[in-house]
Amino acid sequence: MTHTTEPAEQGQTPTFYLEEEHHPEGSTMLGFWLYLMSDCLIFAVLFATHGVLGRNYAAGPSPADLFDLPLVAVNTSMLLFSSITYGFAMLEMEKYNKTTTLLWMAVTALFGAAFVGLELYEFAHMINEGAGPQRSAFLSSFFTLVGTHGLHVTSGIVWMITLMVQVAKYGLIVENKRRLMCLSMFWHFLDVVWIGVFSFVYLMGVLG
Repeated sequence: MTHTTEPAEQGQTPTFYLEEEHHPEGSTMLGFWLYLMSDCLIFAVLFATHGVLGRNYAAGPSPADLFDLPLVAVNTSMLLFSSITYGFAMLEMEKYNKTTTLLWMAVTALFGAAFVGLELYEFAHMINEGAGPQRSAFLSSFFTLVGTHGLHVTSGIVWMITLMVQVAKYGLIVENKRRLMCLSMFWHFLDVVWIGVFSFVYLMGVLG
């Protein structure tokens, strides 16, 4: 950022202007890819931890006792649908259709909110049954992994709403398109991670 000042006449306050430095082409996307790679490492550690601790029940409930696979399948569909609807938003963005872009983003945010709501319901039910994160190593690793993913989805929803306000106010300018592309990468990344959670934690936990 550079600041410039106009000479002030006697008795007047100096006027400051703010000029934005131009970002090199692709630098934002590269930086965001690096962030996603660091997030991959975080989830890799959480998956590895659950792989080690996932069968340490401490004489407590096992995945087969706790997990409601039909509910989890519905929750998974919410996130998968949200990924599709965000794809529609990106297609409309490329056509410079601001209204329909905002519409599909709103639908995506609603699917994301439904996903988080069902996840919180599952957590509350398990805790009420006495299966909180302190009950066993299995439950500690489960709540940490699934909860971390849920926090990412929540932050993605907040980010999405913020971008909706920006697009509504300033339109599909270059900066907003770049931010929407970054959010697209983040949202689809969360989708892929959840498929891993559903397969490795829920399905293998119940069937294994």
